[in-house]
Amino acid sequence: MTMSNQNSDDAKLNSIRELIEGILPLDQLATLQREMKTGDRVQIVLAIEQDRVPWSDRILVPLQENLYVVERDDGARVVKCFCGHEFGDYRLNWKEEALVFERHPQDGIVFQPNKGADPVWQLLREFYCPNCATQLDVEPVPVGYPFVFNFLPDLEF
Repeated sequence: MTMSNQNSDDAKLNSIRELIEGILPLDQLATLQREMKTGDRVQIVLAIEQDRVPWSDRILVPLQENLYVVERDDGARVVKCFCGHEFGDYRLNWKEEALVFERHPQDGIVFQPNKGADPVWQLLREFYCPNCATQLDVEPVPVGYPFVFNFLPDLEF
């Protein structure tokens, strides 16, 4: 590998790391989004995420920020928070094991009165890790709607 290729690979790795950490400047974000995706992008992201977490279970797929499907040493595949809290089997809805706060849709500074959804029809559900209290997801749903199952990865490999 030539020095320029190594520098290019290091720059690409650093850009992806900054993207994951949310600190990539907007102009570089646009460039990263537009460039041709190489076949190793998944491995790069998994390696960066694996380096970031404080535990050694192998990350199979990031579900969303701070939430992963991992394979434990015993072979079990579970949903795990960045802090290490396990939510159980990845094929079940992790939200069933989270702390949930149902918020009025016109509450707070984001939605001023009469500018948010009608509270008779909709509510905001916030999902938190019971261990570290990190907010993991928010879903705007009709009143009485079951927890949304966001994503079931196909891990039969």
